[in-house]
Amino acid sequence: MFFGKGTASQTKQPTRRHLQVKDVMRRNRVVLKRFFVFANVIAAIISRVRQYHDLLRLVLEKGQSRADRTGTGTRSIFGAQARFDLRPAGPGFPLLTTKKLHLRSIIYELLWFLRGERNVRYLQENQVTIWDEWADKTTGDLGPVYGKQWRNWVKSSKPRQSDDSSATQQTLFDIGELTGAATGITPMGPRLRRSTHGIDQIAKVIQEIKTNPDSRRLIVSAWNVADIDSMALPPCHVLFQFFVQDGELSCQLYQRSADLFLGVPFNIASYSLLTLMVAQVCDLRPAEFVHTFGDLHLYQNHLDKAREQLSRDCRPLPRMKLNPAVKSIDDFKFEDFELIGYDPHPAIKAPIAV
Repeated sequence: MFFGKGTASQTKQPTRRHLQVKDVMRRNRVVLKRFFVFANVIAAIISRVRQYHDLLRLVLEKGQSRADRTGTGTRSIFGAQARFDLRPAGPGFPLLTTKKLHLRSIIYELLWFLRGERNVRYLQENQVTIWDEWADKTTGDLGPVYGKQWRNWVKSSKPRQSDDSSATQQTLFDIGELTGAATGITPMGPRLRRSTHGIDQIAKVIQEIKTNPDSRRLIVSAWNVADIDSMALPPCHVLFQFFVQDGELSCQLYQRSADLFLGVPFNIASYSLLTLMVAQVCDLRPAEFVHTFGDLHLYQNHLDKAREQLSRDCRPLPRMKLNPAVKSIDDFKFEDFELIGYDPHPAIKAPIAV
């Protein structure tokens, strides 16, 4: 705009440089406008776990058909991430509302992991059957799966128990794990057993969070290469890392293989709950759960189920309350968790690929 004296015809015409600057400013305004609109959308997404529904849409629209181990076939993408705010003033606990999830199974499975278990007996005793399809039908053993690696990582473990008498290679620790009679195994609390030469990753990472919160090594891994062939199912959620900042605890999970319809909703809730638990025993506030995916897929026989779920409106999230008296990760019991205000749509049943 010209503010000097003279007529419009006497106004100096803009140079090419002025036009370029003006164009850049115009484009920057558009970018800023788009950014803030996008930011508002993200806030809305985070408020009711719409990130999960965006993942459903992403795989349905962009996924490529792939063969898989189960023979079912999938629609898959490689590489995605979602973030969930776990702060007390945040949107709530990320338990999906567009279909009802079985919280009992989620809690008991997490407690089972933390016990260091490798047999489904504990789950079955508590009316949880989600691992039955992979367990040995006679012994209930799964091999050295998640809990075993979390609480007793050793160089090698005994093979999965079965009726096959040829499976005889066992380390000293694992013989004791089976019989409870070997030396070098010490009870650690009312429900757990530890090896003197095994690594309790959970206890170690909690101690490290308390004493060295700025560490970049706050990691727990389930991917024990020496044990993979002895597992009924190699770990899908491979490793997780904690991060402490300003008195808040965040957790990021890397999941190599993610069954988006059946498995991922459980994984989101389970690791969010683990973050709350670790934050409490470390006297920190929960911040975020970050979920990073490798092969993210919908099975071909879940596609219509996913579309049905997307047709439903998201409802306000519930709140998860932990018993504040629990100060040790090993002391949590099922009764120490209270879910408040969960009002989901009905469950959507779908076949599991084994």
